[in-house]
Amino acid sequence: MKRKNVSIKILILTLSLLFTACGTRQAQIILPADFKGPKELSRLYGVRITPNDNIFLYNEGAHWLGTRYRSGGLTKAGVDCSALVMNIYREIYGKRLQRTVSNQLQKNCRKIAKRKLQEGDLVFFYTGRGRKKTPNHVGIYLKNGRFLHASSSKGVIVSNLNEPYYLRTWVCGGRVK
Repeated sequence: MKRKNVSIKILILTLSLLFTACGTRQAQIILPADFKGPKELSRLYGVRITPNDNIFLYNEGAHWLGTRYRSGGLTKAGVDCSALVMNIYREIYGKRLQRTVSNQLQKNCRKIAKRKLQEGDLVFFYTGRGRKKTPNHVGIYLKNGRFLHASSSKGVIVSNLNEPYYLRTWVCGGRVK
């Protein structure tokens, strides 16, 4: 009988420790002070951002918005389109992409159709004169036709794939491997 009481006491003690150790604290994610919520990001990007969206992608992009364009630039002091994509992919997805637009498409992506674009896919354009050749401009697809990119005239902005300029210069989409 004593043995049974000791076993019950040990069981009760173990369960109470287990419940108090695991049940009272919840894991906390520490967010940067400048982390924006879905409402603010929705206003900033012009699209409704929901819990199903990658809020970290939108926040990282928000940190780059307004950065001036600089050919060959790699930082927030000035960046070009492929460096913007490279930096965001490294930060958000932990992937190292090639430095140039053409290599990002050839070595890091598989081509996809515009209708299959998903959040985080790359969008490629040929903005030169004459026939479409190797793409020379890249951005990151967000949703609802919007994409983030470094425009040579306006810096880092959000544009719409349905704007006549981007319809005319579209090459393909790319899903990063």
